[in-house]
Amino acid sequence: MIRNVVIVGLGLMGGSMAKAVRAYTDCKIYGWNRTRAVAEEAIREGTLDGFAEDDVLAQTDLLVISLYPQSTIDWLAEHMSKLKPGCLIVDFVGVKQCMVDAITPLAKQYGVHYIGGHPMAGKEFSGFAYAEASLFQNASMILVQTESSPLWAVDEVEGFFDQLGFGRVVRCSAEQHDHMIAFTSQLCHVVSSAYIKSPEALKHNGYSAGSYKDLTRVAKLNEDMWTELFLLNREPLVQEIDEIIKHLTDYRDAIRDGETERLRNLLRDGRMIKESIG
Repeated sequence: MIRNVVIVGLGLMGGSMAKAVRAYTDCKIYGWNRTRAVAEEAIREGTLDGFAEDDVLAQTDLLVISLYPQSTIDWLAEHMSKLKPGCLIVDFVGVKQCMVDAITPLAKQYGVHYIGGHPMAGKEFSGFAYAEASLFQNASMILVQTESSPLWAVDEVEGFFDQLGFGRVVRCSAEQHDHMIAFTSQLCHVVSSAYIKSPEALKHNGYSAGSYKDLTRVAKLNEDMWTELFLLNREPLVQEIDEIIKHLTDYRDAIRDGETERLRNLLRDGRMIKESIG
């Protein structure tokens, strides 16, 4: 049973996880953050019960870590030996194969159970100041079982996330995760960032509405984090970029050449695909 929870990294995702655990469970919650003042603020406002010191790590049932990819690996390499055997570990890094490859051997060495995780939630603002307990309501949570995590451990983690309001838990392999996320998340950020670079963006006021806002929302990103994520998932992401370039070229050529029927078919195909998948 999960009674003691540690959250490592109290930004938007980790902070929201801490607030959700506080709001929807009876667990004790402890935290660690690179900037200690953030953890101090979380304690003052009642989100955390205290700092994740070594004595707390030794009693931790579930550790959720929400740092950049390499920082996640480095933190776990330094602290995993302090966790009690059987502790459950879930990371929130947005790529999974590289994390599974790096963390699973450590978890097996120290007798803890590592499960790759990725909550499909967020917003264009970062930091604990924007964290909220409701961030994960009805969101999807992706879990990746590893060689260090028996089925019962994944089941227990899934039940815990159910308590927090996630609408769906998806289990998949690390490879499947990385290919899907390249399409559903990373490509969207690339396209948004590229789109907003048009010179016309400087003159959009008075000419833009919902379509513009939808397409540009995620251009307001953390370039340090997304650079790391993109490069760690470069092969699937490059495949998706090549795919959209091919389709954009089809549209461009049909419009340039005045091919009415070809353009209508391209647009119809896109509409029909969207209607079929929701």
